[in-house]
This record gives sequence, structure tokens and C-alpha cells, in this order.
Amino acid sequence: MKLLTMRKSTGYALGVKTDQGVLDIAAAAARYGVSVPPTVDAVIAAGEAGKKAVAELVQRALAEGQGTGLFTPEAEVVFGPCVAQPEKILCVGTNYRKHAIESNLPIPTSPVLFSKFNNALAGHNEAVKLPAAEQIDYEVELVIVIGREAKDVAKEDALSYVFGYATGNDLSARDLQFRTGQWLLGKTLDGFAPVGPYLVTADEVPNPNALRLELRLNGEVRQSSNTADMIFDCAELIHYASRYMTLKPGDLIFTGTPEGVILGYPEDKRVWLKAGDELVASVEGLGELRTVLVG
Repeated sequence: MKLLTMRKSTGYALGVKTDQGVLDIAAAAARYGVSVPPTVDAVIAAGEAGKKAVAELVQRALAEGQGTGLFTPEAEVVFGPCVAQPEKILCVGTNYRKHAIESNLPIPTSPVLFSKFNNALAGHNEAVKLPAAEQIDYEVELVIVIGREAKDVAKEDALSYVFGYATGNDLSARDLQFRTGQWLLGKTLDGFAPVGPYLVTADEVPNPNALRLELRLNGEVRQSSNTADMIFDCAELIHYASRYMTLKPGDLIFTGTPEGVILGYPEDKRVWLKAGDELVASVEGLGELRTVLVG
């Protein structure tokens, strides 16, 4: 399934992308008199039972068809972050060899972890306000969404702890990121972790370590790579992080970005992002995540 977060006047609500449009899960549940998790976060928390209940409801609505009025054209949906309340947002630095080289950073011998906070989350099509910084950069990333509590997980079992995957954009203010030895300030600015449009369940992503990634800036391809080029693959990242902290359902892991970021250009060729720029990040099978920067 492709789950998504809809912004409504009453708050966030759960939608599911289908061939007939986006199904409003709360409206469908009310129509058929059933109880299902009302948000993406609630589906994750409910585990397999929650996912099964939503899937059964989707099939029931699809069988009845467009006449139900439960389906909305995707173009009319106002998206929120596909996961809105993670306990943790972990990010992995320099996890693609070519990106490490272009950034003049050493090839890591173990995963480089840093964090973002929930204030950084943004949804598909959301306008992100530029902060008081000058060197704004993009980073397309595959995002892992944890599905069940994970502690001291063996690498061979790690992917079984994944609920699903999403497209992310690790927006970064380089002048703030490298002001000190700590990257946090340049990474967790408001809106600097767009994620979505969908949370695609793991059963639809048989091999997360072989997915194409791309980022377009104002229609120009700037990043084009494959998750096969990661230094530490998805299972290794989950295994490593779970040795030191308990991963919880809904936690996000931004797995790193490939080459092609602005930071990797020669200094005299760097044109940092500005108000009006449109970014479209995509990961194969997970959808295109659009972000517009505003002043």
C-alpha cells in the first residue's frame, strides 16, 4: 500500500493512494461502520493488525467504486509529512562513496549518525521558508520507516523491522552545518526534512538496496544514482543503530545522499538555493517529493 497524510481543518488524516484516487480512510470507516487507525502514525503503531484493517477497508471501497464519493483526485489533496510523529529522526552522513569524495570528507568506516527534530518535517508540495543562512543545499535520500521496536537487531533480520520506505530531502544549510564540529544547526531548521508523498509498505519494496534516486532543481537533473552505491546498506544501518539505541515504530532513518549536491561543486561554480526554487526528489517506486522554497 501507499499510505499518505492528508492535511484537514481537523488535523492530519490517513489516506491511501489507489487507481481510483486517494481514499479517505476516516470517511470510509464511517461509511462501513468499522474501526481502523485514523493516521499513518496510528497504522504503524497498530502493527500488522492495523495494516490489515486498512487494506481490507481499501478493498471494500474499491469494490464499491467511485460512486461512494470516498475518493479524492490526488491533485486536490493537501499533503502532510507521510510520517508526522516519529520519536527519532536519524540521518546518515557521507553514506555514498562519490558524495564523500565530492564533499572532501573521509570515507567513513562506520555509519556517521546525526539527528533532525520533528520541526524539520514537511510534506509533499509544501513551501519551505528559507532560514537566516546563505548556503542552502538539497539531498535526495531513501528514508526507512521502522515498524516495530528494534534493539540489538542482527543484520540478517534487520529488514523485517521495517514498516516501509519513503522519499526524503535532507535540506541543509552548509554555512550553519560546518560552523562548528556539530552538524545539527544546519540540518534541523524548520521544514528541512520533507518526506513523502507516500509511505510505501515494505512488501512493495523487495530490495531497498537497488533503487534509483534522482533530484531535479527547476527541472534540471542534479542527482542521479542508485541505493546500491551506499557504503552501509539499509540492513547494516538498522543493525548498527539498534546496538546503541532502541528504535521505535515510526522512527525515520534518512539513509544518506549520493553525489551531485551543490557542496560538491567547485567553489566558483556553487549557486546555492534561493527563494522560488523548485526541488523534486524521487526514489524508484516511492513517488516524487516536491518542495518549493520561499523567502
